[in-house]
Amino acid sequence: MATAKSEELRALAQRVADALPPEVVEVVLTGSVSRGVADEISDIEMLVVTEEQVSLEEAFELARQAGLEERDTWGDPATPTRRVSGYLDGQPVETIWWSRDHAEEHFDSGASAEAIANGIPLRTSGLLARWQEQLREFPEDLAVQRIEAAAERWGGFTPAGLLTIVRPGDRLQLLEWLVDAATRTLTIVYALNRTWQPTTKRLAARLEPLAVKPDRLAERIEEALTEPDPRRALAVMTELQLETVRLARNGPNVDRAQTWLAEGLALLRE
Repeated sequence: MATAKSEELRALAQRVADALPPEVVEVVLTGSVSRGVADEISDIEMLVVTEEQVSLEEAFELARQAGLEERDTWGDPATPTRRVSGYLDGQPVETIWWSRDHAEEHFDSGASAEAIANGIPLRTSGLLARWQEQLREFPEDLAVQRIEAAAERWGGFTPAGLLTIVRPGDRLQLLEWLVDAATRTLTIVYALNRTWQPTTKRLAARLEPLAVKPDRLAERIEEALTEPDPRRALAVMTELQLETVRLARNGPNVDRAQTWLAEGLALLRE
């Protein structure tokens, strides 16, 4: 059941969609509002698809016409994606603008796949329903590809090289490694479960329904990132990485990672 805040923000999002001109062929509500879990600090996230690509200036003007105030942008303006943020009745709104051609090419890539798979149509020409039908199945070969790519970094240099990450005074290096390791671990877990990978927001809730995963996955990631002792933090994450790759089917990178992580963990525990 959707939260009351989700219903409130969905109504505001619908106002934005209804105010957009006919050249907007699809408006998809995404994020926590579309999943019905919005709270008091949630914003409204929307994908806006136009028949032809619009310039950033045109996207700003269309957002103004839809009622967004204090408009701004973020991200690389050189890409085909236009990003316009603003406020409607004091509520933050983030809009992503794609042309139809770009949307057709990229709806199933990266975090877009998860957002669209759980999106709600606020205006539609049938695109969202077709995309969601295509996203209903997570192909096995894609899962294998993502798992092998995620495990690729775990090996290649000697396991003793892990000890260089926990040098005193090198906390930034350690945190960079931990965040990358956690992200790759999550990529493997979502692929194992044939689930489109979401953002890391509300991580525990998103991981809870997954059948295949290490025990206490979200809690152990949090522990590794907040543990004050560098060696113990790295050991916690390395053990989690090892448990994760042991859940995956055999493959060149997975097999190498299993051996390398086991040797690295033994060194960290000495």
